[in-house]
Amino acid sequence: MKAKILLLEDDVTLSETIGEFLEEREFEVTPAYDGEEASELIYEKNFDLLLLDVNVPLLNGFELLKQKRQDGVRTPAIYITSLNSMDSLESGYDSGCDDYVRKPFALKELLFRVQSILKREFFHSPNPRIELNEDVEYDSESNLLFSHGEEVALSAKEALLLKLFLQRKGEVITHEVIYETLWEYEETPSESALRTYVKNLRKIIGKDKIVSVKKQGYRFSE
Repeated sequence: MKAKILLLEDDVTLSETIGEFLEEREFEVTPAYDGEEASELIYEKNFDLLLLDVNVPLLNGFELLKQKRQDGVRTPAIYITSLNSMDSLESGYDSGCDDYVRKPFALKELLFRVQSILKREFFHSPNPRIELNEDVEYDSESNLLFSHGEEVALSAKEALLLKLFLQRKGEVITHEVIYETLWEYEETPSESALRTYVKNLRKIIGKDKIVSVKKQGYRFSE
């Protein structure tokens, strides 16, 4: 499953260059050209990474990310900026970014930072394979599940749900958070479908791994 990236960049030429470069490397890129458009897209869709230029119209990258962090958005973010003062850098990290790249930059440098952040989603582990039991492993780079070394076919929403569980091991994840993660803005969440996804995952990784928390949601057990 391709990692989904939101690219906020008001320079159309640069946006197209970055977008084409990342799409050639199997990322799915959604462009936005001002802060308000980006804010709407983050509200409507689920992204794996936010690439945010700082100096953009209507709502700058710092304020956009600060608002989204206050709203509970946990998606990792990288700033693209021509700002070079320490004050600006401090403001960037204070607003909730994970990394930054300074213009002008080489596309390979951006790719390295993107890949590093996406790997970092899982426990800062140098090993991309996460062992779920003695027979089943999850590959955090490809977002694929393997049983006895063979890839296990998951639906898109089952894959998203498993990824969410692994990113937040031990936490009670509410039904609302799961609905927001699995279903896009224009889709209608389904409680029965969620139960089916959980049932299917339990068959593969073990019933005891996904614990139902009455009237709240689910918890992925270590």
